[in-house]
Amino acid sequence: MSTLSEMAELVQKGKAQEVSDLVTKAIDEGISAQQILDDGLLKGMGELGVKFKNNEVFVPEVLIAARALNKGTETLKSTLVDMDVKSVGKVVLATVAGDLHDIGKNLVKLMLEGSGFEVIDLGTDVPADKIVAAVNEYNPDVVALSALLTTTMAAQGDVIKALEAAGDRDKVKVIVGGAPITEAFANEIGADGYSEDASGAADIAKALIS
Repeated sequence: MSTLSEMAELVQKGKAQEVSDLVTKAIDEGISAQQILDDGLLKGMGELGVKFKNNEVFVPEVLIAARALNKGTETLKSTLVDMDVKSVGKVVLATVAGDLHDIGKNLVKLMLEGSGFEVIDLGTDVPADKIVAAVNEYNPDVVALSALLTTTMAAQGDVIKALEAAGDRDKVKVIVGGAPITEAFANEIGADGYSEDASGAADIAKALIS
């Protein structure tokens, strides 16, 4: 098995230290940082994302794999900085005002990072004006909004209205998700995309900016 195939497999198994050691080994073998990232680390996380979507693995496995991915990317980071590797795109991510749930948001973050996006995570209970400020500060390609309560769903629409009022709506694509969110609701508030799960969010973000 090649170093990169083994790395992808170990990411899925959540073997953080072994992943880190393999990254170092791959660098020593002269494999490019981009290849290590794409064909080793991200490939492993992407394959796990498909399994998660098919209910073959569950949240705990994804979180353990994410730790291994993070350990590997930390080891690789110095090499990537030297090479100035470009990300796929930039996403500002938040759970909307009034909502303190973060498990779904964190899974979306993992899947986005696993697909090569740079993610600016604003956290939970984030008011619309703070999201608008982040759009102006970071110039993201996508704003991803999570809401886990029926009482906070409307706040996703408030963010879109705030972006419109600030003249920023045309600058970004807005995707929404969360347990109570439906495609019909996403269309109603004027979102550009909707995903019913974390792994789908990364696919939609990619499709919107390609």
